[in-house]
Amino acid sequence: MSSYRIDHVQLACPAGSEEASRGFFTGLLGMSELAKPPVLAARGGCWFRGPGDGGIEIHLGVEAGFAPAGKAHPGLLWPDLDGLAARLEAAGYPVTWDNESITGRRRFHTSDPHGNRLEFLAPA
Repeated sequence: MSSYRIDHVQLACPAGSEEASRGFFTGLLGMSELAKPPVLAARGGCWFRGPGDGGIEIHLGVEAGFAPAGKAHPGLLWPDLDGLAARLEAAGYPVTWDNESITGRRRFHTSDPHGNRLEFLAPA
């Protein structure tokens, strides 16, 4: 490898929440589901990849005593922030814009179906 980059981000989810995860990450975000290796698939959860070369990967892993991440979050560069925000709001997800805090960036925060915080960004 010639450079360093993040391979994936893992978020926790409660047991039995795979269908809700699929609806959000594939249905609303348009990501593709990846097949988990069999030994890991037996543990539950699911993996997703965004479109394009080097597409972002988000892995959802079942965690006993699950509590959503309210502060920690991935920051995901997204090409159509306005379209994504509209889809999320129409589906009942919160969208909180903050375009003033980081110069040169537009961004908003939302939550996945399990309450994990997500940030979506684009150049201003």
